[in-house]
Amino acid sequence: MRIVLVAGEASGDQLGAGLIEALRRLQPDARFAGVAGPAMQAAGCEAWVQAEELAVMGLAEVLRHLPRLARLRHSLVQRILADPPDVYVGIDAPDFNLRVAPLLRAAGIRTIQYVSPSVWAWRQGRVKLLREACDRVLCLLPFEAPFLEAAGVSATFVGHPLADAIPLVRDRETARRSLGLSAGPVVGLLPGSRLGEVSRLAAPFLGAANILARDFPGMQFVAPMATPAVRKAFAGELAGHSPEVAVQLVDGRAREVMAASDGLLVASGTATLEAALVGCPMVAAYRFSALTYWLARGLRLIKVKHFSLPNLLAGEVLVPELLQSEASATRLAGELGAILRSPERQQQLGVRFAGLHRELRRDASMEAARATLAVAACPR
Repeated sequence: MRIVLVAGEASGDQLGAGLIEALRRLQPDARFAGVAGPAMQAAGCEAWVQAEELAVMGLAEVLRHLPRLARLRHSLVQRILADPPDVYVGIDAPDFNLRVAPLLRAAGIRTIQYVSPSVWAWRQGRVKLLREACDRVLCLLPFEAPFLEAAGVSATFVGHPLADAIPLVRDRETARRSLGLSAGPVVGLLPGSRLGEVSRLAAPFLGAANILARDFPGMQFVAPMATPAVRKAFAGELAGHSPEVAVQLVDGRAREVMAASDGLLVASGTATLEAALVGCPMVAAYRFSALTYWLARGLRLIKVKHFSLPNLLAGEVLVPELLQSEASATRLAGELGAILRSPERQQQLGVRFAGLHRELRRDASMEAARATLAVAACPR
């Protein structure tokens, strides 16, 4: 059996690696190739193209990459059609994969999209594209499959790999010792994994740290840096805007920081879900580029009340959300400070986060592997 997989960014690479490992247990003779990062390659996937080539986000930001991505898409489709696999698995990266999959499906190749695009939140017209492009969509969130099925898209909720990987009970003391933190309150600063995110959120996060340091004597701040480039950018903001605040920068180790912290300031995205699964209170913030935000608002592309995953899963506000100009140092510090001053609120959040964790913990990689093999076995 041959399976072609196409992943974008580090998160897709991790999902792909877990899927490959599970597929190998069920189908030991399976072979894998496609667009892969280091984790997928270590799991046994032949990399035709590196996954980081697809790591582009935003509406405005993607424009300058369109010619390169179009050439990559064309060459990939031609390579797959020349030697058709048993199934094609697009992993996240919907703007790329949902342009490849319909061409392959029209040629009789079975297609899967692993991770549903957020059609329930914005750009709902993509539901039609999913219906045309995919034999099956594998969903990480429980409300996605019923939404897609109602729209005529075959979908399966497989659970979330993060929920499988993160312990149900966090070990705060071990995490603090590992990071060299002393007794006292700890706040983690997670300004994002992309330079654009960091450039927009570093200053308000550090400004909030100044306020929190004043209001909570002895507070420690630790910031996990996703890449050397992110570290350099954040360190530059730290030197320029908040030299009086001591912030410990660490390379990677975001989950340890979450486990060690009493509260977090987090760039909205998968990190908010990871923090909830770890069980740490947080404030979520996001700032788009001005053009992207103008386009999203002007075209009414956003269809949901909440933008952070814990709130979407809970159907209510568990995590304060601050968007664009609301994500100011004063608001960030005020929202997080209110949580830190309320042990009752922290306890309530812990209970709700634990409930979300149990709901998502389903051995996602194995469920996704079983669904992949079921689709591959369907007659063309």
